[in-house]
Amino acid sequence: MASSIIPQPEHFLYHEENGVATITLNRPDTLNSLTFEVYAELRDTFRALQTRDAVRVVVITGKGRGFCSGGDVHSIIGELFKRDMRGILEFTRMTGALVRNIRALRKPVIASLNGTTAGAGAVIALACDLRIASEKAKIAFLFVKVGLSGADMGAVYLLPKVIGLSRATELLYTGDFITAQQAYQYGLYNRVVKHEDLERETQAWAEKLAQGPAFSIGMTKEMLNRELHMDLDTALEAEAQAQALCMFNPDFREAYEAFLEKREPRFNQR
Repeated sequence: MASSIIPQPEHFLYHEENGVATITLNRPDTLNSLTFEVYAELRDTFRALQTRDAVRVVVITGKGRGFCSGGDVHSIIGELFKRDMRGILEFTRMTGALVRNIRALRKPVIASLNGTTAGAGAVIALACDLRIASEKAKIAFLFVKVGLSGADMGAVYLLPKVIGLSRATELLYTGDFITAQQAYQYGLYNRVVKHEDLERETQAWAEKLAQGPAFSIGMTKEMLNRELHMDLDTALEAEAQAQALCMFNPDFREAYEAFLEKREPRFNQR
């Protein structure tokens, strides 16, 4: 399959380097709130990245003081009052498609949380595989505070699996912000770093993953998704088949030969 070309987006920044694609939300005056157009472009970009061979890891972050404050009050919430049920469902299904595409992408996705992370922004971060955060990056699933269900964009599905049912229930019932340290203690953030170190630490982590065996990492992500619904016997058989496929991939022999030759493996990056 030919590697896809990612069109330069109009509503956020996109950059590729050393196998890492960085998406930077770029509405700092509104803490990178989301518009209909940003949602749609993010959805389409994550889908296109599936066949972008030059990209092995994706980072999503925000410009300025926030990662993402959720849906824009004026350009989304105000407009939704003008829609009928069919129009509203069209919107809510589009937001779900973004999360689906992040989870379906067979490449690691890292959320680099530079500041306020709220509402839909919190769910986008949750949908990513890994989260590294500035010490300033407070987070809230604040849907109930605006009269909506905490069940939005897959939050009720994903959050209990990441931090447990009790913690998830608390965060989704209250909509309250928690600090970066609390989020780390809950298991929601993988790492918390000094604010000034965030970009450097994120890039180092992304490049390390990008140098790894892309096929094996992609298979691991696929199995993490698939086995959420399996019993043990089904999971064991699925893993047996997945591992057998990896054993036929050239990376398995390369790792073996590198061990024998006492050198670092040179994995196939596709």
